[in-house]
Amino acid sequence: MLPSRPMRRPLAIAMMGALFVPFLHVAATPAAPLKIVATLPILKEFTEQVGREHVEVRTLITGLESEHSYSPKPSDLKALGEARLLLEIGLGLEVWVGGLVKNASNPALRVVTTSEGVGLIRDHAPNAASAGNPHIWLDPENAKVMVRHIADALIAADPAHKDAYLTNLADYLRRLDQVQTNLLERVASLQDRRIVTHHPAWPYFARRFGFQIEGDIIQQMGMEPSSAHLAEIAKRIKSRKIKVIVSEPQFNQKVVQALADETGARIVVLSPLPGTVKGTETYLALLSSNVTKLVAALQ
Repeated sequence: MLPSRPMRRPLAIAMMGALFVPFLHVAATPAAPLKIVATLPILKEFTEQVGREHVEVRTLITGLESEHSYSPKPSDLKALGEARLLLEIGLGLEVWVGGLVKNASNPALRVVTTSEGVGLIRDHAPNAASAGNPHIWLDPENAKVMVRHIADALIAADPAHKDAYLTNLADYLRRLDQVQTNLLERVASLQDRRIVTHHPAWPYFARRFGFQIEGDIIQQMGMEPSSAHLAEIAKRIKSRKIKVIVSEPQFNQKVVQALADETGARIVVLSPLPGTVKGTETYLALLSSNVTKLVAALQ
């Protein structure tokens, strides 16, 4: 006896369901993260704070090498060839970006200059013709401008995750405000705020937190200070009774140590980039560490 027609329908429905399973699986697969290249670790961190699981960020410079003498590797060009965004500070800090983008041959790559709209300091700049001192991120108010630029770029490149980017942005800005408020309270009662710095990385930081830079040991990157300049700095430290010389981990410490030995000033090693000194693994930790060290040394 042949089976009746109604008995065939469950089998047909089951077969149709089986056919649709692969398509349902494909539809449920999450989109690949947005590939981004950042020139400096600070830009990588800002991008990851806003993008979180929706971004994959590679940085060209680790932080222990100088951005002024960076030389691209084949792996850097490969990363740029696959990236949607390249994030830079600008202001002449990464003079090699133009050539790098050209050699990457990626027409889809967009360069985002995060310094646009920042109130620039031209004193303590690398040279008189400079567009402004490029170490803008050391002021948390400037960091807010940079993070907003990054959020705008992420939304333009990946509008599907706009709500997530805006939520993450608001959360990070709130945390930035909280840390800045706490640090300003910490320096409020400090009487002596004078420092000498190793190189001109600190004017934005000093302006925000009220420190007074009395001189820079290195006046122009790539050039060792002259004997006459070092003698003038030593004389200034002694005559003004300056307590602190700010050094940085990426520089040779010989000159700084010689000045400290001659003048009796204390060396305080601060980091301009996250992760180069213990306790500075994030930007917020970096700000806290730098302010705390200076306050302790100046009291």
